[in-house]
Amino acid sequence: MLDSRQRAYLRALANPIDALYQIGKGNLSEMACRQFDEALTARELIKVSILRSASEDARTLADSAAAAVGADVVAVVGRRFVLYRPSDKLRKEGRSIRIP
Repeated sequence: MLDSRQRAYLRALANPIDALYQIGKGNLSEMACRQFDEALTARELIKVSILRSASEDARTLADSAAAAVGADVVAVVGRRFVLYRPSDKLRKEGRSIRIP
C-alpha cells in the first residue's frame, strides 16, 4: 500500500508518459489484464486510457485492474488511471523505480 507522499512521487513520474493501453466497450478482459501484468513487469508504472464507449467508470476499472494484477492504483484522473507494481526483474537489473 502506498502512502500519499509515495503516490505523489509516482504521479509525477507518470505525468509525462503516454497511455499504453485503452479500455473500450469490452471493459476489462482477461487479455487486457495479461497485457497489464506483462507491462508492469517490464515498466513498473503504466497509464491506461478509458474510451467513452466503456460502460464502467474509471475508478471501478482501475480498482478491478489493480486487483487482477496485484498492483496499486496511483491515480485516477478523468478517463485515465495509473498503476504501479514493483518488478523483481527490474530490481535485479538495477533499473527499478526508487520510491522515497
